[in-house]
Amino acid sequence: MEYKIKHDSVYDELVERGYLEHCTYEEDLKKLLKEEKVPFYIGFDATADSLTIGHFIQIMVMMRMQAHGHIPIALLGGGTTMIGDPSGRSDMRMVMTKEKIDYNAQRFYEQFQRFIDFSDGKAIMDNNANWLLDLNFLSFMREIGVHFNVNEMLKKDAYKNRMDRGLTFFEFSYMLMQSYDYLVLHRKYGAKIQMGGSDQWSNILGGAELVKKHENEQVYAMTFKLLTKADGEKMGKSMNGAIWLDEEKTSPYELFQYMRNCDDRDVKKFLMLLTFVPTEEIEELTKYQDERMNHAKEVLAFEIVKLIHGEEKAQKALETSRSLFNKGAVDENMPTTEIDENTFEENKGVLNMLTFLGLTKSNGEARRLIQQGGISLNEQKLKDFSYELTKDDFKNDLIIQKGKKVFHRVVLK
Repeated sequence: MEYKIKHDSVYDELVERGYLEHCTYEEDLKKLLKEEKVPFYIGFDATADSLTIGHFIQIMVMMRMQAHGHIPIALLGGGTTMIGDPSGRSDMRMVMTKEKIDYNAQRFYEQFQRFIDFSDGKAIMDNNANWLLDLNFLSFMREIGVHFNVNEMLKKDAYKNRMDRGLTFFEFSYMLMQSYDYLVLHRKYGAKIQMGGSDQWSNILGGAELVKKHENEQVYAMTFKLLTKADGEKMGKSMNGAIWLDEEKTSPYELFQYMRNCDDRDVKKFLMLLTFVPTEEIEELTKYQDERMNHAKEVLAFEIVKLIHGEEKAQKALETSRSLFNKGAVDENMPTTEIDENTFEENKGVLNMLTFLGLTKSNGEARRLIQQGGISLNEQKLKDFSYELTKDDFKNDLIIQKGKKVFHRVVLK
Protein backbone atom coordinates (compact mmCIF):
# COMPACT_ATOMS: atom_id res chain seq x y z
CA MET A 1 0.00 0.00 0.00
CA GLU A 2 1.68 3.21 -1.16
CA TYR A 3 1.54 5.99 1.42
CA LYS A 4 -0.31 9.00 0.03
CA ILE A 5 -0.29 12.23 1.99
CA LYS A 6 -3.84 13.38 2.60
CA HIS A 7 -3.52 16.42 4.86
CA ASP A 8 -1.52 19.66 4.54
CA SER A 9 -0.30 19.19 8.10
CA VAL A 10 0.87 15.98 9.72
CA TYR A 11 -0.86 17.14 12.91
CA ASP A 12 -4.29 16.68 11.30
CA GLU A 13 -3.23 13.26 10.06
CA LEU A 14 -2.06 12.15 13.51
CA VAL A 15 -5.38 13.25 15.01
CA GLU A 16 -7.51 11.62 12.30
CA ARG A 17 -5.68 8.30 12.57
CA GLY A 18 -6.06 8.25 16.36
CA TYR A 19 -2.41 8.60 17.43
CA LEU A 20 -2.53 11.75 19.54
CA GLU A 21 -3.08 11.53 23.31
CA HIS A 22 -1.59 14.76 24.73
CA CYS A 23 0.40 17.74 23.52
CA THR A 24 1.52 21.12 24.82
CA TYR A 25 0.59 24.48 23.24
CA GLU A 26 -1.66 22.84 20.68
CA GLU A 27 -2.32 25.83 18.42
CA ASP A 28 1.35 26.85 18.32
CA LEU A 29 2.34 23.25 17.63
CA LYS A 30 -0.14 22.94 14.76
CA LYS A 31 1.24 26.15 13.22
CA LEU A 32 4.84 24.97 13.65
CA LEU A 33 4.22 21.61 11.97
CA LYS A 34 2.42 23.26 9.07
CA GLU A 35 5.00 25.98 8.40
CA GLU A 36 8.42 24.50 9.28
CA LYS A 37 10.51 21.37 8.82
CA VAL A 38 10.82 20.37 12.46
CA PRO A 39 13.51 18.18 14.05
CA PHE A 40 11.77 15.92 16.58
CA TYR A 41 12.87 12.92 18.59
CA ILE A 42 11.67 9.69 20.15
CA GLY A 43 13.83 7.72 22.57
CA PHE A 44 14.15 3.94 22.60
CA ASP A 45 15.81 2.21 25.56
CA ALA A 46 17.81 -0.80 24.37
CA THR A 47 16.33 -3.37 26.75
CA ALA A 48 16.27 -6.21 24.16
CA ASP A 49 18.05 -7.13 20.93
CA SER A 50 15.02 -6.30 18.77
CA LEU A 51 12.23 -3.77 18.56
CA THR A 52 8.71 -5.10 19.11
CA ILE A 53 5.30 -4.52 17.54
CA GLY A 54 4.69 -2.23 20.53
CA HIS A 55 7.46 0.06 19.23
CA PHE A 56 5.97 0.02 15.75
CA ILE A 57 3.39 2.71 16.54
CA GLN A 58 6.27 5.12 17.25
CA ILE A 59 7.98 4.06 14.04
CA MET A 60 4.77 4.72 12.09
CA VAL A 61 4.62 8.22 13.57
CA MET A 62 8.24 8.83 12.54
CA MET A 63 7.51 7.61 9.01
CA ARG A 64 4.47 9.87 8.71
CA MET A 65 6.36 12.86 10.11
CA GLN A 66 9.24 12.28 7.70
CA ALA A 67 6.87 12.01 4.74
CA HIS A 68 5.64 15.51 5.61
CA GLY A 69 9.21 16.83 5.55
CA HIS A 70 10.02 16.77 9.26
CA ILE A 71 13.32 15.38 10.57
CA PRO A 72 13.19 12.32 12.85
CA ILE A 73 15.86 11.84 15.50
CA ALA A 74 15.89 8.23 16.67
CA LEU A 75 17.57 8.33 20.05
CA LEU A 76 19.02 5.07 21.30
CA GLY A 77 19.06 4.87 25.07
CA GLY A 78 22.52 3.45 25.58
CA GLY A 79 22.84 5.57 28.71
CA THR A 80 19.31 5.60 30.16
CA THR A 81 18.99 1.83 29.69
CA MET A 82 21.69 1.45 32.34
CA ILE A 83 19.21 2.93 34.85
CA GLY A 84 15.80 1.86 33.61
CA ASP A 85 12.61 3.91 33.41
CA PRO A 86 10.29 3.29 36.41
CA SER A 87 7.24 4.57 34.47
CA GLY A 88 4.45 2.02 34.49
CA ARG A 89 6.51 -0.49 36.48
CA SER A 90 5.91 -2.00 39.90
CA ASP A 91 9.46 -3.32 40.24
CA MET A 92 12.99 -2.30 39.34
CA ARG A 93 14.19 -3.13 35.85
CA MET A 94 17.02 -5.65 35.75
CA VAL A 95 20.38 -3.91 35.45
CA MET A 96 22.13 -4.80 32.17
CA THR A 97 25.81 -4.78 31.26
CA LYS A 98 27.16 -2.04 29.01
CA GLU A 99 28.23 -4.65 26.45
CA LYS A 100 24.70 -6.06 26.23
CA ILE A 101 23.17 -2.60 25.96
CA ASP A 102 25.61 -1.62 23.19
CA TYR A 103 24.78 -4.81 21.28
CA ASN A 104 21.03 -4.17 21.61
CA ALA A 105 21.43 -0.55 20.50
CA GLN A 106 23.28 -1.69 17.37
CA ARG A 107 20.46 -4.10 16.54
CA PHE A 108 17.92 -1.26 16.96
CA TYR A 109 20.01 0.90 14.63
CA GLU A 110 19.94 -1.81 11.95
CA GLN A 111 16.17 -2.21 12.25
CA PHE A 112 15.42 1.52 12.11
CA GLN A 113 17.13 1.77 8.74
CA ARG A 114 14.41 -0.46 7.27
CA PHE A 115 11.77 2.18 8.02
CA ILE A 116 13.42 5.60 8.16
CA ASP A 117 15.44 7.32 5.41
CA PHE A 118 18.70 8.51 7.01
CA SER A 119 20.26 9.79 3.76
CA ASP A 120 21.11 13.44 3.07
CA GLY A 121 20.23 14.68 6.56
CA LYS A 122 16.62 13.47 6.32
CA ALA A 123 16.89 11.75 9.69
CA ILE A 124 19.40 11.42 12.54
CA MET A 125 20.43 8.53 14.77
CA ASP A 126 22.15 9.24 18.07
CA ASN A 127 22.82 7.49 21.37
CA ASN A 128 22.51 9.17 24.77
CA ALA A 129 25.45 7.10 25.98
CA ASN A 130 27.51 9.71 24.13
CA TRP A 131 26.72 12.36 26.76
CA LEU A 132 25.38 10.47 29.80
CA LEU A 133 28.13 7.93 30.53
CA ASP A 134 30.86 10.46 31.29
CA LEU A 135 28.80 13.05 33.17
CA ASN A 136 30.38 14.65 36.20
CA PHE A 137 27.85 14.13 39.00
CA LEU A 138 28.35 17.45 40.78
CA SER A 139 28.37 19.48 37.57
CA PHE A 140 25.24 17.70 36.36
CA MET A 141 23.37 18.29 39.63
CA ARG A 142 24.39 21.98 39.65
CA GLU A 143 23.27 22.51 36.04
CA ILE A 144 20.27 20.17 35.81
CA GLY A 145 19.27 18.89 39.24
CA VAL A 146 18.53 22.36 40.61
CA HIS A 147 15.56 22.66 38.22
CA PHE A 148 13.71 19.61 39.56
CA ASN A 149 11.52 19.83 42.66
CA VAL A 150 11.40 16.52 44.52
CA ASN A 151 7.89 17.15 45.89
CA GLU A 152 6.58 17.74 42.37
CA MET A 153 8.39 14.69 41.00
CA LEU A 154 6.84 12.43 43.63
CA LYS A 155 3.37 13.45 42.44
CA LYS A 156 4.08 12.09 38.96
CA ASP A 157 2.54 8.76 37.99
CA ALA A 158 5.99 7.51 37.01
CA TYR A 159 6.95 7.51 40.70
CA LYS A 160 3.67 7.30 42.62
CA ASN A 161 3.16 3.69 41.53
CA ARG A 162 6.47 2.70 43.12
CA MET A 163 6.30 4.48 46.46
CA ASP A 164 4.79 1.56 48.40
CA ARG A 165 7.42 -0.93 47.24
CA GLY A 166 10.29 1.50 47.34
CA LEU A 167 12.03 3.61 44.72
CA THR A 168 15.81 3.78 44.51
CA PHE A 169 17.62 7.06 43.84
CA PHE A 170 19.14 5.19 40.89
CA GLU A 171 15.70 5.07 39.23
CA PHE A 172 14.62 8.44 40.62
CA SER A 173 17.30 10.07 38.48
CA TYR A 174 15.76 8.73 35.25
CA MET A 175 13.57 11.79 34.70
CA LEU A 176 16.61 14.06 35.01
CA MET A 177 18.52 11.99 32.47
CA GLN A 178 15.67 11.93 29.94
CA SER A 179 15.06 15.65 30.39
CA TYR A 180 18.76 16.29 29.82
CA ASP A 181 18.49 14.33 26.55
CA TYR A 182 16.00 16.91 25.28
CA LEU A 183 18.32 19.77 26.20
CA VAL A 184 21.28 18.12 24.46
CA LEU A 185 19.31 17.30 21.31
CA HIS A 186 17.87 20.83 21.18
CA ARG A 187 21.36 22.30 21.38
CA LYS A 188 22.89 19.76 19.00
CA TYR A 189 20.19 19.39 16.33
CA GLY A 190 17.55 22.00 17.09
CA ALA A 191 15.01 19.41 18.30
CA LYS A 192 11.70 21.15 19.03
CA ILE A 193 9.40 18.22 19.83
CA GLN A 194 9.86 15.15 21.98
CA MET A 195 7.36 12.36 21.31
CA GLY A 196 6.60 9.09 23.06
CA GLY A 197 3.96 6.84 24.53
CA SER A 198 1.40 8.30 26.93
CA ASP A 199 3.23 6.68 29.86
CA GLN A 200 6.13 9.05 29.09
CA TRP A 201 4.13 12.27 29.55
CA SER A 202 5.77 13.26 32.87
CA ASN A 203 9.29 12.62 31.58
CA ILE A 204 8.67 14.47 28.31
CA LEU A 205 7.16 17.48 30.10
CA GLY A 206 10.22 17.56 32.36
CA GLY A 207 12.47 17.81 29.31
CA ALA A 208 10.41 20.53 27.64
CA GLU A 209 10.43 22.61 30.84
CA LEU A 210 14.19 22.13 31.23
CA VAL A 211 14.88 23.37 27.69
CA LYS A 212 12.70 26.43 28.29
CA LYS A 213 14.51 27.25 31.55
CA HIS A 214 17.99 26.86 30.06
CA GLU A 215 17.55 28.18 26.54
CA ASN A 216 14.49 30.43 27.00
CA GLU A 217 12.97 28.85 23.89
CA GLN A 218 9.57 27.25 23.38
CA VAL A 219 9.69 23.53 22.66
CA TYR A 220 6.91 20.97 22.66
CA ALA A 221 5.79 17.67 24.14
CA MET A 222 3.60 15.16 22.33
CA THR A 223 2.44 11.69 23.38
CA PHE A 224 0.54 8.91 21.68
CA LYS A 225 -1.89 6.30 22.88
CA LEU A 226 -0.30 3.07 23.99
CA LEU A 227 -0.96 0.12 21.71
CA THR A 228 -3.52 -1.83 23.73
CA LYS A 229 -6.05 -4.48 22.79
CA ALA A 230 -9.79 -4.43 23.47
CA ASP A 231 -9.24 -6.45 26.66
CA GLY A 232 -6.91 -3.74 28.01
CA GLU A 233 -3.73 -5.80 27.60
CA LYS A 234 -0.72 -4.21 25.90
CA MET A 235 -0.52 -5.33 22.30
CA GLY A 236 2.48 -7.43 21.36
CA LYS A 237 2.28 -10.18 23.95
CA SER A 238 1.61 -13.75 22.87
CA MET A 239 1.85 -17.20 24.41
CA ASN A 240 5.59 -17.07 23.59
CA GLY A 241 6.18 -13.55 24.89
CA ALA A 242 6.75 -10.40 22.83
CA ILE A 243 6.00 -10.03 19.12
CA TRP A 244 9.37 -8.99 17.67
CA LEU A 245 10.27 -7.15 14.47
CA ASP A 246 13.26 -9.49 14.04
CA GLU A 247 12.05 -12.39 11.90
CA GLU A 248 14.45 -14.76 13.64
CA LYS A 249 12.53 -14.14 16.88
CA THR A 250 9.01 -13.81 15.40
CA SER A 251 8.61 -15.18 11.87
CA PRO A 252 6.59 -13.27 9.25
CA TYR A 253 3.98 -16.05 9.42
CA GLU A 254 3.71 -15.81 13.22
CA LEU A 255 3.32 -12.03 12.98
CA PHE A 256 0.68 -12.49 10.27
CA GLN A 257 -1.24 -14.97 12.42
CA TYR A 258 -1.02 -12.77 15.49
CA MET A 259 -2.62 -9.88 13.60
CA ARG A 260 -5.04 -12.14 11.69
CA ASN A 261 -6.38 -13.50 14.99
CA CYS A 262 -6.90 -10.15 16.71
CA ASP A 263 -10.21 -9.22 18.32
CA ASP A 264 -12.82 -7.82 15.90
CA ARG A 265 -13.04 -4.72 18.09
CA ASP A 266 -9.35 -3.93 17.44
CA VAL A 267 -9.24 -4.24 13.66
CA LYS A 268 -10.16 -0.65 12.79
CA LYS A 269 -7.81 0.83 15.41
CA PHE A 270 -4.88 -1.32 14.33
CA LEU A 271 -5.46 -0.53 10.65
CA MET A 272 -5.43 3.17 11.52
CA LEU A 273 -2.32 3.07 13.70
CA LEU A 274 -0.16 0.37 12.10
CA THR A 275 -0.77 0.63 8.35
CA PHE A 276 -0.92 3.19 5.55
CA VAL A 277 -4.32 1.96 4.32
CA PRO A 278 -6.36 5.14 3.58
CA THR A 279 -8.94 6.12 6.18
CA GLU A 280 -11.85 5.83 3.75
CA GLU A 281 -10.83 2.28 2.81
CA ILE A 282 -10.55 1.33 6.49
CA GLU A 283 -14.06 2.63 7.13
CA GLU A 284 -15.34 0.47 4.28
CA LEU A 285 -13.40 -2.62 5.39
CA THR A 286 -14.61 -2.47 8.98
CA LYS A 287 -18.23 -1.40 8.64
CA TYR A 288 -19.46 -5.02 8.71
CA GLN A 289 -19.80 -6.94 11.96
CA ASP A 290 -20.01 -10.41 10.42
CA GLU A 291 -17.73 -12.89 8.63
CA ARG A 292 -16.63 -10.10 6.26
CA MET A 293 -14.48 -8.82 9.11
CA ASN A 294 -12.14 -11.73 8.29
CA HIS A 295 -11.17 -9.97 5.06
CA ALA A 296 -10.34 -6.81 7.03
CA LYS A 297 -8.15 -8.91 9.35
CA GLU A 298 -6.32 -10.37 6.35
CA VAL A 299 -5.69 -6.87 5.00
CA LEU A 300 -4.43 -5.79 8.42
CA ALA A 301 -2.07 -8.75 8.78
CA PHE A 302 -0.82 -8.49 5.18
CA GLU A 303 -0.10 -4.75 5.36
CA ILE A 304 1.78 -4.98 8.66
CA VAL A 305 3.94 -7.92 7.52
CA LYS A 306 4.61 -6.13 4.23
CA LEU A 307 5.78 -2.99 6.04
CA ILE A 308 8.03 -4.93 8.41
CA HIS A 309 9.30 -7.81 6.25
CA GLY A 310 8.48 -6.93 2.64
CA GLU A 311 5.73 -7.85 0.19
CA GLU A 312 7.15 -11.25 -0.80
CA LYS A 313 7.13 -12.55 2.76
CA ALA A 314 3.71 -11.04 3.39
CA GLN A 315 2.36 -12.89 0.35
CA LYS A 316 3.87 -16.18 1.54
CA ALA A 317 2.37 -15.67 5.00
CA LEU A 318 -1.03 -14.96 3.46
CA GLU A 319 -0.90 -18.09 1.29
CA THR A 320 0.20 -20.24 4.23
CA SER A 321 -2.56 -18.87 6.42
CA ARG A 322 -5.22 -19.53 3.80
CA SER A 323 -4.02 -23.07 3.13
CA LEU A 324 -4.12 -23.92 6.82
CA PHE A 325 -7.50 -22.31 7.38
CA ASN A 326 -9.09 -23.86 4.33
CA LYS A 327 -7.78 -27.41 4.33
CA GLY A 328 -5.34 -27.87 7.19
CA ALA A 329 -2.61 -28.58 4.68
CA VAL A 330 1.06 -28.73 5.62
CA ASP A 331 2.89 -25.72 4.23
CA GLU A 332 6.63 -25.09 4.03
CA ASN A 333 6.17 -21.72 5.75
CA MET A 334 4.46 -23.23 8.79
CA PRO A 335 6.32 -22.47 12.08
CA THR A 336 8.69 -25.40 12.56
CA THR A 337 10.88 -26.69 15.37
CA GLU A 338 13.60 -29.28 14.84
CA ILE A 339 14.39 -31.51 17.82
CA ASP A 340 17.09 -34.11 18.41
CA GLU A 341 16.82 -37.52 20.10
CA ASN A 342 17.65 -36.17 23.55
CA THR A 343 15.04 -33.43 23.34
CA PHE A 344 12.49 -35.96 22.14
CA GLU A 345 13.21 -38.29 25.08
CA GLU A 346 12.96 -35.43 27.57
CA ASN A 347 9.68 -34.15 26.14
CA LYS A 348 7.85 -37.17 24.72
CA GLY A 349 5.09 -36.66 27.25
CA VAL A 350 2.66 -34.53 25.23
CA LEU A 351 2.22 -32.01 28.06
CA ASN A 352 5.97 -31.43 28.18
CA MET A 353 6.18 -31.14 24.40
CA LEU A 354 3.42 -28.51 24.19
CA THR A 355 5.12 -26.43 26.86
CA PHE A 356 8.60 -26.94 25.37
CA LEU A 357 7.35 -25.64 22.00
CA GLY A 358 5.79 -22.60 23.64
CA LEU A 359 2.28 -23.59 22.57
CA THR A 360 1.27 -23.50 26.22
CA LYS A 361 2.71 -21.62 29.18
CA SER A 362 2.58 -24.61 31.51
CA ASN A 363 1.73 -28.31 31.66
CA GLY A 364 -1.42 -27.34 33.54
CA GLU A 365 -2.58 -25.18 30.64
CA ALA A 366 -1.69 -28.00 28.22
CA ARG A 367 -3.79 -30.45 30.25
CA ARG A 368 -6.80 -28.11 30.23
CA LEU A 369 -6.52 -27.57 26.48
CA ILE A 370 -6.48 -31.32 25.81
CA GLN A 371 -9.44 -31.89 28.13
CA GLN A 372 -11.35 -29.20 26.24
CA GLY A 373 -10.55 -30.80 22.87
CA GLY A 374 -8.22 -28.01 21.82
CA ILE A 375 -5.20 -30.06 20.65
CA SER A 376 -4.84 -32.29 17.58
CA LEU A 377 -1.83 -34.38 16.53
CA ASN A 378 -1.54 -35.09 12.80
CA GLU A 379 -5.21 -34.10 12.34
CA GLN A 380 -6.39 -36.45 15.12
CA LYS A 381 -8.04 -34.90 18.16
CA LEU A 382 -6.01 -35.72 21.28
CA LYS A 383 -8.11 -36.94 24.23
CA ASP A 384 -5.52 -38.37 26.63
CA PHE A 385 -3.29 -35.81 28.36
CA SER A 386 -1.01 -38.61 29.57
CA TYR A 387 -0.21 -39.60 25.96
CA GLU A 388 3.47 -40.16 25.18
CA LEU A 389 4.74 -39.41 21.68
CA THR A 390 6.48 -42.15 19.71
CA LYS A 391 8.75 -41.96 16.70
CA ASP A 392 5.81 -43.17 14.59
CA ASP A 393 4.18 -39.77 15.23
CA PHE A 394 7.10 -38.17 13.36
CA LYS A 395 7.06 -40.34 10.22
CA ASN A 396 5.84 -37.42 8.11
CA ASP A 397 6.73 -34.84 10.75
CA LEU A 398 4.46 -34.11 13.69
CA ILE A 399 1.81 -31.47 13.00
CA ILE A 400 0.30 -30.03 16.18
CA GLN A 401 -2.85 -27.96 15.91
CA LYS A 402 -3.95 -25.74 18.79
CA GLY A 403 -7.53 -24.60 18.46
CA LYS A 404 -8.61 -23.73 14.93
CA LYS A 405 -5.85 -21.34 13.97
CA VAL A 406 -2.46 -22.29 15.44
CA PHE A 407 -0.33 -24.90 13.64
CA HIS A 408 3.20 -26.04 14.47
CA ARG A 409 5.38 -28.63 12.76
CA VAL A 410 7.94 -30.65 14.74
CA VAL A 411 10.76 -32.40 12.89
CA LEU A 412 12.73 -35.19 14.59
CA LYS A 413 16.32 -35.10 13.30
